Amino acid sequence: MHEQKITPAIASGSPQIELLPVNSLRVMDSPRLNGEDPRHTEVLAGFGAELPPIVVHRATMRVIDGAHRLSAARLRGDDRIRAVLFDGTEQEAYVLSVKANVTHGLPLSAAERTRAAERIITMHPDWSDRMIAASSGLSLIHRDRDSRVRPAGSTAGRLKAVDYLQDRPDASLREIARHAGVSPSTARDVRDRLHRGEDPIPATQRAAARPGNDSPPLRSLVQGLASDPSLRFSESGRDLLRWLIAHAVQDGEWKGLVDTIPAHSAQALAKIARHCSREWREFADILEKDAA
Repeated sequence: MHEQKITPAIASGSPQIELLPVNSLRVMDSPRLNGEDPRHTEVLAGFGAELPPIVVHRATMRVIDGAHRLSAARLRGDDRIRAVLFDGTEQEAYVLSVKANVTHGLPLSAAERTRAAERIITMHPDWSDRMIAASSGLSLIHRDRDSRVRPAGSTAGRLKAVDYLQDRPDASLREIARHAGVSPSTARDVRDRLHRGEDPIPATQRAAARPGNDSPPLRSLVQGLASDPSLRFSESGRDLLRWLIAHAVQDGEWKGLVDTIPAHSAQALAKIARHCSREWREFADILEKDAA
């Protein structure tokens, strides 16, 4: 059985947007364990600009994506809200809700993504682990006989922690952990590894996440640089290593992200990827010329 497709009205680059009465909408069964975050709602309500349209299940008028935006509209006293209508089953609507909350907005925690994956398994027991992982935002999963879903390590969470630290180097461990969906101890380990100029993902964890590919050339090169005393024991060298680790993409690491990218963002992300590719190529050309 193939994964259901998102309705063309949503998947297209210019979905049809309608104005719906705020009072006619309900919030569907959310993957969030603690419901809405009042602080996030207040932040959205304070925006002067018009908020992005929400996504609503046409058959039930339940909000698939945008519960905080709906609450913000109510808080502001708005009578209507911009929305895109989704035509599909309630099961399809739930999967779309999980995907939407994984890829943008207030991200789901690791526990919330795991619970969502467990529910998707009960809805679609014939789906592959990879398909369920892509829908729930887990980098890799495996199912035990009791159909419980287990995250296979915290590689994705560690990478999120790296991104967060790049933007907020003074963030607290609790803040990093909450944003990345990892434990405070993992957040501390990531931060300490970056400060030492080391790979934020332990070698054993990378190997476990890539069966049959224990020694990717790129990882070996990065680890070799990280062990170079001339880099590791100088501030400029550690800065270089931290920058490299944050921007290097392991072989095939992007594959688990493709299915989580909203269709309307694909072209922009493709342009960013090509731009980065050109910059890396120019960087390599200069280094090779200087080394000749």
